[in-house]
Amino acid sequence: MIFEDISAKVQAGKSKDVVALVQQAIDEGIPAQDILNKGLVDGMNVIGEKFKNNEVFVPEVLVAARAMNKGTALLKPLLAAEGVKANGKVCIGTVQGDLHDIGKNLVKMMMEGKGLEVIDLGTDVSPETFVETAKNENCQIICCSALLTTTMGVMADVVKAAEAAGIRDQVKIMIGGAPVTDAFCQQIGADAYTPDAASAADKALEFVA
Repeated sequence: MIFEDISAKVQAGKSKDVVALVQQAIDEGIPAQDILNKGLVDGMNVIGEKFKNNEVFVPEVLVAARAMNKGTALLKPLLAAEGVKANGKVCIGTVQGDLHDIGKNLVKMMMEGKGLEVIDLGTDVSPETFVETAKNENCQIICCSALLTTTMGVMADVVKAAEAAGIRDQVKIMIGGAPVTDAFCQQIGADAYTPDAASAADKALEFVA
């Protein structure tokens, strides 16, 4: 079945093969939604699980995600034509004062792999920017990443900014990064802490369900 081939090539990070197979599936008249979910997302999910279990590492995830994104790019116009909506909308960024983005990028890719629309705000993002974006773009989730203990405190400011803007009850705030813990999450009143990118994507999907 072509879905299994697409999934396998995503897992192997073979972008060219993924693009060729996705095009073949399109030419065969297979619905874009099926190609996305049963082929591309399925492959990324396998990688996500393996990453959780330390069977693959960051480089493998990055090449698999790149292959998936190449395939998804072909499907975007077709999905729009089929009237397929994203599962939910998320804005993500590394908090103010912090310039680390590998973890954030992994989470973004995993979330996109679950069919979520992700607005990437980059690094050194102010609490106001997180909140303004969530408000203007109708995001259901704000995701904050930090790698430094010194910037973790900004996450508390994001929660406060969301409260001040009156959107705290409409948006879930997820946090993550090396120094972050579940206890810290509860202390600042955020909604969820996840230890890795795959769990973050699962949690986000739960929140928007």
